[in-house]
Amino acid sequence: MKKYFQFEELGTNYSREIMGGVTTFLAMAYILFVNPAVLALLDIEELPAGVTRMDPEAVFVATALAAAVGTLIMGLVAKYPIALAPGMGLNAFFAYTVVLTWGIPWETALAGVLASGVIFMILTLTGVREKVINAIPNNLKLAVGAGIGLFIAFIGLTNVGIIESDPDTYLALGDLTNPYTLLAIFGVVATVILLTLGLKGGVFYGMIATAVAGMLVGLIDPPTGASDVVSTVPSLEPTFGAAFENFGEIFTIQMLIVIMTFLFVDFFDTGGTLVAVATQGGFMKDGKLPRANKALFSDSSATVAGSILGTSTTTSFIESTTGVSAGARTGFASVVTATLFLLALFFSPLLGVVTAEVTAPALIIVGILMAANLRHVEWDKFEIAVPAFFTLLAMPLTYSIATGIAVGFIFYPITMIVKGRGKEIHPVMYVLFVIFILYFIFIPE
Repeated sequence: MKKYFQFEELGTNYSREIMGGVTTFLAMAYILFVNPAVLALLDIEELPAGVTRMDPEAVFVATALAAAVGTLIMGLVAKYPIALAPGMGLNAFFAYTVVLTWGIPWETALAGVLASGVIFMILTLTGVREKVINAIPNNLKLAVGAGIGLFIAFIGLTNVGIIESDPDTYLALGDLTNPYTLLAIFGVVATVILLTLGLKGGVFYGMIATAVAGMLVGLIDPPTGASDVVSTVPSLEPTFGAAFENFGEIFTIQMLIVIMTFLFVDFFDTGGTLVAVATQGGFMKDGKLPRANKALFSDSSATVAGSILGTSTTTSFIESTTGVSAGARTGFASVVTATLFLLALFFSPLLGVVTAEVTAPALIIVGILMAANLRHVEWDKFEIAVPAFFTLLAMPLTYSIATGIAVGFIFYPITMIVKGRGKEIHPVMYVLFVIFILYFIFIPE
C-alpha cells in the first residue's frame, strides 16, 4: 500500500493520510443532507401541478454512493487526495430551474446528467475538454462560479423567510420574529463563527449546532431512539436507473441547454478545484498537473455513476483542501473519505432533523465561499464587467443558472467586438452566442 501510493516519495504516512481523509469527509459531510433536501424540493410544501418529488431517502443513498464511488476512483486511479460528491449549484439548477421552473420530470433531468457525464468522459479521453475550457474566457468562468454562489445563497435566504416576496418592492426583509427564521439566522451566525475561527468542517458542525438548537427550543422533533439515528440502508429503487427510462426525451432544444449547463459548470468547477488542491498540496510540476486526465476521468465516471444511482452531477469538492492542509498527500486519504461515505449510509434517519432551517445556513455560507471568485474578475475593463455583471445578476433574479450563463455569453462577444477586441474571441464563443440566442427564442414556448 505504501509503495502504491508512494508514501516515502511524498513524505507522508498512514496517520497523516487517515487524518486528512477524515478531515475532508467532515468538511463536506453536509452534502449528505443538503443534497436530498434540494433535489427532493423539501422546502416547497406544495409543488406545482405535474411536478413530482424525488424520494429523499433514495437520494441520500445515491449521494453517499456517488461520493464513495467517485472518491474511490480518484484515490485509486488518479492517486490524489481529492473527494467528490454531488455538487452544490448544479443540484440547485437541477431542482429549482429544470424540475420546478421548467416542469421537466426529474427522471428526464437525470437522463440529462447521464448524457453530460458520457460527453464529459468522451471529451476527457479525446483531449477535447482542455481545448473547450481554454476557449471560454477566464473572467466568464469566474463570474459563473460567483453567480452560482449568489443563487445558492438566495435560495437559502428565501427558503427560511429571511428574504420574502413583497407586492410593492418585489423582495423585502422577512419576519425576523418568526421562530423558524430566527433558528436559521442562529445557524448562519454559528457557522460564520466556526469558519472564522478556522474550524475544519465548520459548515457541517454549524448544521449540527442548528439542529441541536432547534430540538432544544422545540422547533425540530428530536430522535427518540436508536432507530431514529441508525438503521438499515434505505432502498435505492425509487431513483436507480430512472435516467435510462427517460433518455429518449433529452433530444430537445430545452434539454440541450440543460445538458450544456451541466457540462459547462462541471467543466470549470472541476478544473478550478483540481488546480486549487494541487497547488496547496504541491502537486503541480512546471505549471501542469500530473495525471490530470486520470483525475478528470474520475470526475466524469462519478457523474455517470451518480446519474444512474439517482443524483445530480458529481464533481470534485474544494473542501478537499482541508484534508490537504491536515497532511493528506496521496490517494489513500481519498480511500479513507470514500469509506466514511459508505458508513454514512446507515445514518439516513437523521434526514428527519435536517429541516430547511438547518440546510439554509449551509447554502448561504457555501454561496459566500463561491462568491470569492469575484475578486479575480477584471472589473476595471467595461467590456469584461458588463457580461460578468449580467451573469451574476441574472442568476438569482431569474432563479436560473442557465439564464445567467446565457445572458453573459451573449453580451461578451458584443462588448468585445465594439471595443475592438474581436480577434481575442474564440470561435467557440460565437457558436455559444448563437445557441443562447436560440435559447431565449425557443425556451419560453
